[in-house]
Amino acid sequence: MVNQILKLKRFYEQNGGPLLEGVKNIRIYTRKHLKQMTNNYKYYIGEGAFGKVYMGALKNKQPVAVKKSIKVDEDRKKEFTDEVIIQSEMRHKNIVRLLGCCLELDVPMLVYEFVAKGSLYDFLFKRRESISVDTRLKIAIGSAEGLTYMHSAGESTIRHGDIKSPNILLDEDFNPKVSDFGTSSLLARGKAEMTERVIGDMSYIDLIYMERGIVTQKSDVYSFGIVLIELVTRRAATYDKKRSYIENFIGACQDNRARFFFDNDVTCEDEIMILEMVSGVAAECLKPDPEERLDMKQVEHHLRSIVGQSAQDGQERNFIRGGFSPAADDVALLN
Repeated sequence: MVNQILKLKRFYEQNGGPLLEGVKNIRIYTRKHLKQMTNNYKYYIGEGAFGKVYMGALKNKQPVAVKKSIKVDEDRKKEFTDEVIIQSEMRHKNIVRLLGCCLELDVPMLVYEFVAKGSLYDFLFKRRESISVDTRLKIAIGSAEGLTYMHSAGESTIRHGDIKSPNILLDEDFNPKVSDFGTSSLLARGKAEMTERVIGDMSYIDLIYMERGIVTQKSDVYSFGIVLIELVTRRAATYDKKRSYIENFIGACQDNRARFFFDNDVTCEDEIMILEMVSGVAAECLKPDPEERLDMKQVEHHLRSIVGQSAQDGQERNFIRGGFSPAADDVALLN
């Protein structure tokens, strides 16, 4: 019994417990709490490169997702405290909220708000229900808003580092929430922009990041551009050395042929025109030179400026309040 208590205390201390005790907005749970919360890890709901996710509930019945790592990585342990501190500061409707953590384990566990509809990737590519253009725009704008907040929050530069459709979750009303900040801990306060190990999905990674290991906020912009392509085409991003997925789509945009790549469910001409404008924003995100790309605030602005507008009757869709008429520079992106 004494040995067990000492073991739990050792895990707690090596996982940054004394430091995290003073972090606002984060609750530190015991191992016993997590077992009760998840009914002894009864309801498994998913798995990623980091490990497994279980469904749980707090005492007030609020549903939560509990992430349990399957790897014991000493470097990862050292990054854990930075990751928790970064996420504790992220308080935005389009960012998945970290509620707490458990440190009494060899590998720490994280407790997040539960997001009902799962990932954007699953919704786009594992289900066949129709997705309206309004909903696609809502997802694009909300995701951009979350990333804009992340890039501007705090005193230091924060980059996500692993933007992709599996890391954008959807709630019951299709509000997107950016998740999985594992890579951002590598880029935390005072650390260099260069990392020796490229982390993330090759299908979404910025070429500069892949070749040189240099990560900037424009790397997130690049990855988000690929998510925009997925939203308009409903074709999952794939990687090959020629980067055909991106090159083919950008070439089609330049030749005014992007519509031939769009989701076949979109047939209305005015909706196709909207997706063409979204494609233009994607092309601006994917420019090879990071200096020529939009920043996330500009991406959000351009997306907000795209109001569903019929070419025939000029009637605006009021799917989002405070929208703007398509700006001339947005239309010019496609020409």
